[in-house]
Amino acid sequence: MRHYNDDWINEWCQENGWTDVFMEPLNQYWAFPPGAVMPEPIPQKILRLIKAEKGLCAEERVWVSVAVAATAVGVTLSYLMQSPMPVVLAFAFGAIAVAKLDME
Repeated sequence: MRHYNDDWINEWCQENGWTDVFMEPLNQYWAFPPGAVMPEPIPQKILRLIKAEKGLCAEERVWVSVAVAATAVGVTLSYLMQSPMPVVLAFAFGAIAVAKLDME
């Protein structure tokens, strides 16, 4: 799952003089710092600051929305069916969603 919007990273790089941004798997962004001849990873500290400032990206918002909807449907179905299984399945999906939202 992508935890950062590419526009956020490009905006930070333009403000700080970094160029030629590219992303590797697992949300590792690389770019050329000012005056450098080799790309370096954008520091995790900077990525965390960007994340704290900007919040959830679109993909994360979708996962959160679906998890909340699945919980509501699970609770409703459990009440109507008088069975705990829909809530158990909603809990399992919620656990998967939280695991995907974890950045590390």
